[in-house]
Amino acid sequence: MRDGFVKVAAKTPEVRVADVDFNVEHCVDAARSACDDGARLVVLPELCVTGYTCEDLFWQDALLDAAQQGLFSFAEQTADLDALLFIGVPWRVDGKLYNCAVALCRGEILAFVPKSFVPNYNEFYEMRHFTPAGEGALVDVGQEEPVPFGAHVLLRCADMPDLVVAAEICEDLWAPNPPSVAHALAGATLVVNLSASNAVVGKASYRRELVVGQSARLVCGYAYASAGWGESTTDMVFAGHNMVAENGRLLAESAPFGPGSAISEIDVASIVGERMRMSTFGTGLGSKGGAAHAYAEVTFSLGRSDTELTRHVDPHPFVPESGEERDARCEDVLSIQAHGLARRLEHMRCASAVLGVSGGLDSTLALLVTVRAFDLLGLDRQGIVAVTMPGFGTTERTHGNATTLSDALGAQLREINIAAAVRQHFADIGHDEAVHDVTYENSQARERTQIIMDIANQEGGMVIGTGDLSELALGWATYNGDHMSMYGVNAGVPKTLVRHLVRHVADTCGNDAEADILYDVLDTPVSPELLPANEDGTIAQQTEDLVGPYELHDFFLYHVLRRGATPRKVYRLACHALGDAYDRPTILSWLKVFYRRFFSQQFKRSCLPDGPKVGSVALSPRGDLRMPSDAVSRVWLKELEGL
Repeated sequence: MRDGFVKVAAKTPEVRVADVDFNVEHCVDAARSACDDGARLVVLPELCVTGYTCEDLFWQDALLDAAQQGLFSFAEQTADLDALLFIGVPWRVDGKLYNCAVALCRGEILAFVPKSFVPNYNEFYEMRHFTPAGEGALVDVGQEEPVPFGAHVLLRCADMPDLVVAAEICEDLWAPNPPSVAHALAGATLVVNLSASNAVVGKASYRRELVVGQSARLVCGYAYASAGWGESTTDMVFAGHNMVAENGRLLAESAPFGPGSAISEIDVASIVGERMRMSTFGTGLGSKGGAAHAYAEVTFSLGRSDTELTRHVDPHPFVPESGEERDARCEDVLSIQAHGLARRLEHMRCASAVLGVSGGLDSTLALLVTVRAFDLLGLDRQGIVAVTMPGFGTTERTHGNATTLSDALGAQLREINIAAAVRQHFADIGHDEAVHDVTYENSQARERTQIIMDIANQEGGMVIGTGDLSELALGWATYNGDHMSMYGVNAGVPKTLVRHLVRHVADTCGNDAEADILYDVLDTPVSPELLPANEDGTIAQQTEDLVGPYELHDFFLYHVLRRGATPRKVYRLACHALGDAYDRPTILSWLKVFYRRFFSQQFKRSCLPDGPKVGSVALSPRGDLRMPSDAVSRVWLKELEGL
C-alpha cells in the first residue's frame, strides 16, 4: 500500500439460486483469485451467499439458517487472506430480515451494513421480504465482542489511516440522497456497493454514469460489484457489471456478460489531498464532518505491502489520448484564450496588439489566438503588429516561418534586426560579445521586449505575451524580457499542449499555405535562438537539452501541483507511465532539476502579467499558486535521495 495506493477488486462469483454451499465455495474462490492478483479489498455482489432472486424462499428458515452458516464458513475459509472482504448475506435481527453487506477481515466479521433504500417497484419486490436499515445496533455472531449492525459504519485501516471504507447496497446509489453522501462526509474515502442490478437495454451506461459521477461528487473511490447471469431468469437477467472508479474516472470495468472482474488501484492519498484543497468539502453541521448521523467506527489491519501499479497512468496528463477528445480540448483552450484576450482588448478600447514572432511554437500560438480574438471583435487584422526581430541565433527557417505566417494571417509585419542595438548595449556595459553567457543571451531577450513595448506605445496597443505554463514553471524566461507583457495568452497552456493546439489549427484552418507553415513550425526544434546557429545554419541551442524534456516536466508539474504527490510518488508514477521512453536515472535526474528550478524561480511567477487560466493547473499568484519566493526545496529533494 505504498504511496497511498490500495488495490481493489469487484468480482462476480458463479452462483446457483438458493444453493448456499455452492455459492460460498465460489465466493471463496473469487476472493482468493482477487487476492492472488494483489487485491487488498474485495467486493462481492448483493446476496451472493444465497442468490438475489430467491424471492419467497427468503421466508424459509432452512435457507436463512444455511446462509448464516455459509457466512461463518466463508469467514473461516478466508481467514488466511490479508484483505478486507465484503459479501452479501440475508440476516435476521429482532424478528426482521435485512439485506446486508458484511465486512470481514482475516476470518473476523467486522460489521453488518443493511440496505437503506429497499425497492418495491417495477420488477423489484424486496420490501416483501426485507426491512430497510433502521437505527444502529450491535449483534452477536459468536465472536468475543458483538459487531456493529447499521447503515452508518466506517471501517478504518490501521496501516493506512486515510483508507476509510463504507458500504451501500444497489438501490441505495439510485436514491436521491444515497447513504454514500453521508459516508463521504463522515470521512469515507472508499465506498463499496454490493449490487444485483439486472440487465435491461441502456441500463449499463446509466449505471456507469451513476458510479463514476458519485465518485466525482464525493471525491472518493467507488467499487461496484454486481450479480451475474447465474441468477434466476424467471423474469430478469443479470450481467455481472463490475466497476472501480476514482474521483470521476473509471479505472476498471468488466463488460456486462463479461469475465466478471474489475480490479485496479485506488489512490487514497490523492483523494485525501483533493478533499483537503476543496474548502467546500465536508462543511456543515453534524456529528462528524458534516454527516447527519453518528457512525460506528471499526478498525482493521492489512499489514504493510507494496501495491503493484496496474492502473493506467497517463504519460501526457494535459493532452487527451482520444483524437476526438483532443480536438474538443483544443477548441476549448483556443476559445478560452481568444475570449480572454478579446475581453481585455474590449475593456481597454484597444484595436491594436503587438507581439514578437520568432517562428517558434509559443509565438505562433499567441499569433493564432490574437487573430481569433480580433475576429471575435470584428477588428481589422492589420491592427495586429507582428514583429520579427532577428538576432545572433536566428535561423533562416524560423525567420521565414515567422514572416510568411504573419503575412498569411493578414497581420501587419515589421522586421527589426536587434544585432546593432545589442552590440551597442554590450559596449555600454562592457560585455565581450565572444562570451556567450547569460548576459549575452538575456540582453537579446530584453532588447526584443523593449522594442515591442515601445511599438505598443506608438500604436496605442497591448503587448501580447507568448510564454507558456511549462516555461513559467521552470523559470525558463528572461526576467523583464519575454517574461513580461500586458496579457499573456499562453500562461495557462503547458508546452505539450501547445504543440497540439498549433497542429489542431493546421489541421482545421482550411488554408493549405497556412497549414504548411504551421506543420513546419511543429517540426522545428524548440529553441530561444539566443546562441549563434551551427555552421550549416541549423539551430544550435535546443531548450530540452538544457532544461530537460517538456514531456517529463509537464508530467511532474501535473502530479506535483494538481495531485499533490510526494517526490517519490511522482518518480514512481513517471517510471510507470514513461518508463518505455526514459530510463530511471534520466527520470530521476530531470525530476531533481524540476524541483530545483520550480522553487528557485518563484520570484518570476510572483509578478506575472494577467493571462487566462485554461486548465486545472495554473501558476498565477492571483489565482492558483500562492507560494513564497524564498521557499527552499531541500525537503522535496531529500526525499529523492537513495532512489
